[in-house]
Amino acid sequence: MQLVDTHVHINFANFKEDLGEVGDRWRAAGVVKLVHSCVYPGEFASIQAVADRFPEVSFAVGLHPLDAHRWESGMAEDLAAKAQSDHRVVALGEMGLDFFKADNQDWQEQVFRHQLEIAQQLNKPVIIHCRDAAPRLRDILKDFPPVTGVMHCWAGTPEETQWFLDLGFYISFSGVVTFKNAHQTQAAAQMVPSDRLLIETDCPFLAPVPKRGKRNEPAFVRHVAEYVAQLRNTPPEELAAQTTSNACRLFSLNLPN
Repeated sequence: MQLVDTHVHINFANFKEDLGEVGDRWRAAGVVKLVHSCVYPGEFASIQAVADRFPEVSFAVGLHPLDAHRWESGMAEDLAAKAQSDHRVVALGEMGLDFFKADNQDWQEQVFRHQLEIAQQLNKPVIIHCRDAAPRLRDILKDFPPVTGVMHCWAGTPEETQWFLDLGFYISFSGVVTFKNAHQTQAAAQMVPSDRLLIETDCPFLAPVPKRGKRNEPAFVRHVAEYVAQLRNTPPEELAAQTTSNACRLFSLNLPN
């Protein structure tokens, strides 16, 4: 079984001491490709260093909506330059809107639009973070055809899920889908067409059942795959093959021989 974890943050400090062992475990679990997301452009060198160490890692560059206050003059040019500086950059992000506790919604939207413009210019997919902001985010994306990408760590309603499917987006499920009360996320995971389905860990956050409460890591994406396969009444091997194919198509990944 080959798996792709489409969203990781393994440059974080809580992987510093044992990243080699973490890599051994994801390889043993069948994870053959990882897409490393970026929350702030200043991380770029540390993410590159991870990819230098692990050739199965591709990555993105972007500014997370909760860091929108860090946007400054020249950052758009910097992001565009970084995105073109390394062939392993397969996406822009993570970007988007997070209105859960935000008092800067309009500024988040401006920063999001700047990054979508870069993705549009460079013809790269986007990794979207969306929390309590689906209607506004949908309206913004409508202004940027034909930008596509993935709604990462998705926990929206089936109705919201359909909005983004209609815009051509892939939908990625994390360990959240395994949580006992995640009923709308589970319903969404059942309705996404097979050719638009992705899986991820979003590690080190949101470890899936049966690892909930522990530091999440890429090997645990196997638990997400098995749970989503069960929800969809699909053999795990079939779901793994489909989501791996989808990830390779969206992010232009090449599988090892």
